[in-house]
Amino acid sequence: MDAMTDALTDTVTTAATAANNSVVSAAPPTSTAAQTRTNATMSNESNSRATLAAAVLGFFIITLDAVVVNVALPSIRHDLGGGVTGLQWVVDGYTLMFASLLLSAGSLTDRIGARCAFGTGLGVFVLASAACGAAPSLFALVVARFVQGGAAAMMMPASMALVRQAFPEAKARGRAVGVWAMGGAVASSSGPLLGGALSVADWRFIFLLNVPVGIVAALLLRSAGRSPRRATPLDWAGQATGIVAMAGLTYTAIEAGAGGFTQQRVMIAFAITVVALAAFVLAQARGQHPMMPSDLFANRTAVIVFATGFAFMVGYYGLPFVFSLYLQQQRALSAFGTGLVFLPMMLIGAALTPLSARITEKIGRKAVIVAGLALMTIGLAVLGVLPSTTPLWLLAVLMMFVGVGGPTISPPGIALLLDVVAHERTGTASGVFNTSRQVGGALAVAVFGGLLSRPETFMRGVHTSLLLAAAVLALTTVAALFLNTHCRPGARHARLDNPPGRPPEHDRWNRDHHRPRRRLATGLGAESTPSTCAGSGQA
Repeated sequence: MDAMTDALTDTVTTAATAANNSVVSAAPPTSTAAQTRTNATMSNESNSRATLAAAVLGFFIITLDAVVVNVALPSIRHDLGGGVTGLQWVVDGYTLMFASLLLSAGSLTDRIGARCAFGTGLGVFVLASAACGAAPSLFALVVARFVQGGAAAMMMPASMALVRQAFPEAKARGRAVGVWAMGGAVASSSGPLLGGALSVADWRFIFLLNVPVGIVAALLLRSAGRSPRRATPLDWAGQATGIVAMAGLTYTAIEAGAGGFTQQRVMIAFAITVVALAAFVLAQARGQHPMMPSDLFANRTAVIVFATGFAFMVGYYGLPFVFSLYLQQQRALSAFGTGLVFLPMMLIGAALTPLSARITEKIGRKAVIVAGLALMTIGLAVLGVLPSTTPLWLLAVLMMFVGVGGPTISPPGIALLLDVVAHERTGTASGVFNTSRQVGGALAVAVFGGLLSRPETFMRGVHTSLLLAAAVLALTTVAALFLNTHCRPGARHARLDNPPGRPPEHDRWNRDHHRPRRRLATGLGAESTPSTCAGSGQA
């Protein structure tokens, strides 16, 4: 356990050094002043590496708890009881609170600073993990998972904001995002196998593992500099209606799958969901400080990135849930054996993640994202039509197509999103992006679990679940073709204010070049305009 944490920290430190070296080259000191500047540069590099390492470890434990629990579900049911519906809440209790609180967590990150938000979330997450490991009943475990999800929601946007804070230059930030994504890749690759191995001894260890990793992350966080703050009131109305809408939607999907949509409690839950969703939309449209600023959705690139996050999690989160139950219930594999089947899928993602930034630099973000979505679509579609007796080695190979999605969709998508939003909106945009991801994962488990709830139609449910995931990814693949990867904040203003070949003193668009240009309140970056960066511009 400690060896895994040390290895991950060492890898992150080495990769972060490469990211810093892409923008900082220390010249030989020629004077005391030069030596002072060199020492300051080295200190900044060290602090940036430590900050990135803390963010990576945070992402590691957040992702680990999303994937490690799947292979342990049969063991949890054996010890604590409950059917498929109870197991769905063990998984969705985490993702529901994660998705519901991410939007406010993004605004809170902007308000109190990324360092404070990350540290607070990390402390609560570690305590909740210990509570999960000591849970005496299924109900207690679900409650602790709810708390875990809330803490993870605070950590996630803060970790992304810390990366931007530590690496302000675009190229270095792109590589740093790739390193940050490695935390999730390592967790994803080790999660199923680690969960299976720990479940052989006791499933409780899959939660207790977070405690030492969280302590190391907290120590590294001490090196992070002060984070900028933006005094913005929280959107209490939006948060309350958002939680009710998400909880109602998840409850409706889970209970409808278990007992049918015509049940009275399901219909009541659905009605509450509709009312809460309408109230949420109204609160965002009329509120002074909405969690989901409308200007973010005026940006075509941002909207497509949000959609790719949703679709990615439908496939990447839904597949392990479905196949963990299928392999153990239908193919009679142990938890450890199930983890071995998932291993190639996870390893391909871990192997490609460190190369993601360089591949993206060579062939472009759009090409990488579209390719990743297309490969996931193919893998899920083929898995969805195979018979239940398909050799395990073939299943493992096909799941690798889904595994490729991790390093080819999320890192370039996140880097693209950070490029098109203003610095002060980083936390908010990160919250919206990660909310879309968690909503996708929560709905996948809720819907797929309902399809798997009846033993007599279990295999039909497996095939239907995988084909639904493939359809969602196919639609998003088409949408990704319209990504505008050339959009930069202020690009259009630069062209309008200084047309080629026209001296500034004769520029009809900038007659008084000493007068600051008007900043449009779009939240998409300094001096951005709707026509270039807001969805109607050309790619």
